[in-house]
Amino acid sequence: MAQKILIVEDELNIAQLLQLYLEKEGFETQTAPNGGKAVELFRSFDPDLVLLDIMLPVMDGWSVLKKIRAESKVPVIMLTAKGETDDRVTGLEQGADDYIVKPFETKEVLARIRAVLRRTQGEGETAGERKLSFDKLTINLDAYELIVDGKKIDTPPKELELLFHLASSPNRVFTRNQLLDEVWGFDYFGDSRTVDVHIKRLREKLEGISEAWSLKTVWGVGYKFEVLGQG
Repeated sequence: MAQKILIVEDELNIAQLLQLYLEKEGFETQTAPNGGKAVELFRSFDPDLVLLDIMLPVMDGWSVLKKIRAESKVPVIMLTAKGETDDRVTGLEQGADDYIVKPFETKEVLARIRAVLRRTQGEGETAGERKLSFDKLTINLDAYELIVDGKKIDTPPKELELLFHLASSPNRVFTRNQLLDEVWGFDYFGDSRTVDVHIKRLREKLEGISEAWSLKTVWGVGYKFEVLGQG
């Protein structure tokens, strides 16, 4: 069964280009020319992934993303013409899984889509391998749940994947580029702000919960999930 992608783009030529290319690659697609139609189609089409432009009529991309995240964790890739760090950071903070700056190559879009779908659908992983437990902390990637001190904490998928990746190798130091490659699954061309934003958000959720573990910055190198008593 073909995976479904919702393309939300008000520039007709771009929307048609993406639709033709993705359908040629075996995806089923629908297009929405504005934010209002995007929300409507999201609910009726039930896509596996959303390509979401930021600048849209009726309702902008941020508002659409907020509505999607209120009811679903389906992966969302933001499309932005600006290429500004603030736009990218805003999207990541609000729960986007990735971003692509216009103008883009269709092969880049395809690579990003496939990487995001691989991560979110857990290809090659079996049940029982994706749950980690520490003092007052459970990271369940099968159910996409973060349990902190007995309470379920609403966490965007990419934050959870990053935390799981770090915690899977306690006390190992990862560079930002390693994390971009291993968690995001695509070359981000050195845009380390992506990792920093997610670490900041995770720390806000985890700070002061336990003295047995912590998210540590290794200055000049990267980050690690430090667990006391483990080498």
